[in-house]
Amino acid sequence: MLLVLLGIVIALLVVAGGVTVLHKTSNTAFCVSCHSMERPLAEYQGSVHYQNHAGIRASCANCHIPSQPVDYLLTKIAAVKDVYGEVTGTIDTEEKYNAKKLAMAESVWKTMKASDSATCRSCHSFEAMDILAQQPDARKAHPVAIRSGETCIDCHRGVAHILPDMRASNASGASQLIAAAGVSVDNGILYSVQTQPFALQPVAEAPAGTLFPAAPLTILRRDQGKVEARLSGWQQQDVPTLIYAAPGKRIISAVIEEDTSSHINILASQTDAQTGTVWQQVSLDIWLPPGALIDDQQKIWQYASGLMSANCTGCHGLTPSNHFTANQWIGVMKGMAARTSLDKEQLRVLTLYVQNHASDMPTPDMLPSKGTEDEK
Repeated sequence: MLLVLLGIVIALLVVAGGVTVLHKTSNTAFCVSCHSMERPLAEYQGSVHYQNHAGIRASCANCHIPSQPVDYLLTKIAAVKDVYGEVTGTIDTEEKYNAKKLAMAESVWKTMKASDSATCRSCHSFEAMDILAQQPDARKAHPVAIRSGETCIDCHRGVAHILPDMRASNASGASQLIAAAGVSVDNGILYSVQTQPFALQPVAEAPAGTLFPAAPLTILRRDQGKVEARLSGWQQQDVPTLIYAAPGKRIISAVIEEDTSSHINILASQTDAQTGTVWQQVSLDIWLPPGALIDDQQKIWQYASGLMSANCTGCHGLTPSNHFTANQWIGVMKGMAARTSLDKEQLRVLTLYVQNHASDMPTPDMLPSKGTEDEK
């Protein structure tokens, strides 16, 4: 009997000791006690999660350690790798920290995405939000997020730490998109995955113009390793060097060389009632290599959406694409570009994405389906 009681006491002491250790190693003071945590600590201290008008401070554990028992224990066990990293000096210098920052951030984002941002939701929940009392941007974005089933980390990646240099991640996404291109389709609609020159003949010495990403092309035929396709769009009267995706919208589909304009077919015209500008519906048959064409435009938009989430959430939440008109987005993107890691091509893809999903563009259910007369 005495041995049983002794065993119970020892078991209680072990459990109590284990709980105490787990609790003590979860507080912010312990988390930032390591030398390598100086840099993330400084970022955290400059964020709204550290200091705000409400006087509510989120600790390291609030964001990084889930409260569910199993997930909690798994997270604590996985933290052994952090101890190893501290001992071996994995991020003990600014150079090492910056080199590893993207991988560390993507690991956290992946975990939060998989858990439906469980740690965020321990403090924030859609059900408890007074959306009408929020700032205009949040008031517009949160109902969209609720309807589409988005999770916190989809729109809020830079809320506690400065975003890492996203250039490597951006380039990886572009490479994956290009790798998915080169679809062998003899008819139907294909889309350009990148900015690329085109010609008016299968073999040509000089380009006739430049095709922009996501531009839809109706495939006509293949010859000599090239694809002939019909580019349809709109031109502003007396501006023959640009083809736009829609009348009155500065969504560029292609830039045309001056001597190419004589090959453009004018199909119809309409006058903008507000500005008096005449817009001409046009088409142009072009030749280009098939390697940078894809049969699913949504793959381009998914890539662009990823660019937006990864590069545009360091200073604010994700801005819904329908927050601005197609033409307004041009100035917004130019103004924000310098604050991101986007190169010229990535910025162009992202701009086309938000323009095509802007407030004055038709929603997907308003667009004609493939094979209708509107697309021919």
